[in-house]
Amino acid sequence: MKQAELLAEYLSHLKLEAVYSSPLKRAIKTAEIIADYHKLGVETAPELIDFNYGEWQGRLHQEVKDKYKELYARWINSPEKIKIPAGESLNDVRERALNVVNNVVARYKGTVALVSHRVVKKVLICALLGLDFSHFWNIKQDAGAVTTFTYQNERFTLTEHNNTSYLKPIHKAPLSDF
Repeated sequence: MKQAELLAEYLSHLKLEAVYSSPLKRAIKTAEIIADYHKLGVETAPELIDFNYGEWQGRLHQEVKDKYKELYARWINSPEKIKIPAGESLNDVRERALNVVNNVVARYKGTVALVSHRVVKKVLICALLGLDFSHFWNIKQDAGAVTTFTYQNERFTLTEHNNTSYLKPIHKAPLSDF
């Protein structure tokens, strides 16, 4: 809650036109705190929901490494080439998340906040920069970090990435990336 409050304060200088959120509770709560600063509601976007880890969901990291040795190795070395059993691929995430981005671009001319999850954010960063998913692990995205793009002349430009400077008052190290 404190991180969300600090984030909302950090973003308070912006004139937000809208706030979109994943339907998961923690994302919605964060989005609501941001939206409250701007007297806005939150639009829930199911396409921003976290990555579906399928058979890996809810399992300990070590358990996944042990039980799915070959697939896990491919996930680490070539994430663009796999789909989690009963789950998603990064391309699946790209397709659904870009629907939200395209709708936002068509609907708004100013600043819009999207509140989502680490994998979704990394996928969008790759997509908006025109990178394939072989670069997925080259992008560090801390929990709660701000990444900003501008959209001009039908092009996205990365202007801020992985900013957690607003968290300094709570002296908490960001969580590691997986």
